[in-house]
Amino acid sequence: MEFSHSKALALILAPRRQATPLITGLAVAAAAYAGKYGIQAWQAFKARPPRMRRFYEGGFQATMTRREAALILGVRERTPTDKIKEAHRRVMVANHPDAGGSHYLASKINEAKDMLLGKTKGGASAF
Repeated sequence: MEFSHSKALALILAPRRQATPLITGLAVAAAAYAGKYGIQAWQAFKARPPRMRRFYEGGFQATMTRREAALILGVRERTPTDKIKEAHRRVMVANHPDAGGSHYLASKINEAKDMLLGKTKGGASAF
């Protein structure tokens, strides 16, 4: 019986040919599982509530400054007038005394709006 180079090469390559479909199948299965868990993680991420904003933990200053007024309304000190009014309306709706909010907070919110719009020089709170 004669042993040729082509037969030797076929014997060497035979295990590789058999392993290729197995490795390909494992790679496809791993990609499918990763995709499944990736989709589940994305759906869980989208379903979670939005992260709450950190609020200023200090109290009010004796006389209101532009910085404090901006912190109260959640805007920057140099915000345009229309954005200040929009922020004032949003904060006031959430804290209005008729809706269960505090009269003190409402007065501070109004004072903050007046301070940023240049209507007062500070310290005009009735409280």
